[in-house]
Amino acid sequence: MLAIDAQDVEKTFRSGWPRRRETAALRGVSLTVERGAIVGVLGPNGAGKTTLLSILATLLTPDRGRVTVLGHDVVREASALRRRLNMVSGRPSFLWSLRVGEIVAFYGRLYGLSGRTLRQRVDSLIELCELVPYRRVPYSDLSTGLKQRVALAKALVNEPELLFLDEPTLGLDPDVAVRVRAHVARLRREQGITIVLTTHYMREADELCDEIAFIKAGRILARGTSGELKRQIRLGEVIALKLDPPRVPWLAESAGVLRCAEVDGWVECTVDEAEKRLPELLRTLHAEGVVIRNLQVREPELEEVFVELAK
Repeated sequence: MLAIDAQDVEKTFRSGWPRRRETAALRGVSLTVERGAIVGVLGPNGAGKTTLLSILATLLTPDRGRVTVLGHDVVREASALRRRLNMVSGRPSFLWSLRVGEIVAFYGRLYGLSGRTLRQRVDSLIELCELVPYRRVPYSDLSTGLKQRVALAKALVNEPELLFLDEPTLGLDPDVAVRVRAHVARLRREQGITIVLTTHYMREADELCDEIAFIKAGRILARGTSGELKRQIRLGEVIALKLDPPRVPWLAESAGVLRCAEVDGWVECTVDEAEKRLPELLRTLHAEGVVIRNLQVREPELEEVFVELAK
């Protein structure tokens, strides 16, 4: 059973008076997510990422299309869904005078928890999100990273089956972002939560996501694993060589070489299949008397995929 089945979703925002202005945020988006998966939605600013998550989380209604989440229609059965999912924003905001423990407890009460059950839930979430030393600290005194962890604790208070993370590490220091990503991976591993996240950070998507969907101007342009996306747009693998002599013009014309570039003393050859092309290149270089001083083989970065698709 799918956790999410969205088909041909459209959403247009209208503003202005007396001259109305229309902005199409989603233009026929289709997305399916298996239960227990982590799926990333990547795209430039204004691509429609947050709008899509808001519709899936029942915060917005689509203009057209069909959306089923955890077996429920997001429009007709929104109330039945809301107890089973939750959402974290990259810009969390809570009442500044409340302490950390009070914030988590407040949201627990909204979901009907009370007494011993509520206290146990608050204790476990504060421990899970590494907030024990800050339990009695007012929200206004927390760093950005700690505020993000409070938002994650709040989002887990109802033990959701499906969790939406909208840029969960936005603005965090690298070491804090690493810990947040570790929390997210643990949630899926230990609790089987299905997670859909938006992010601008390619490393985050590469580390966490089983699949990635690229969205631009309200349309999903590509979908697949990190490796599949790299192959889809023919970025290829990179064979980097330090040569003597340093310039070998005929390399760019060799079979399977998509392009060549000189970068900081290296000749970087992007090829269709490194396992096949590397022996051929080495044999030809040797036959031509070219000395190979150093050699590296690497896959293209997911960031390169993003740049190509965002053009």
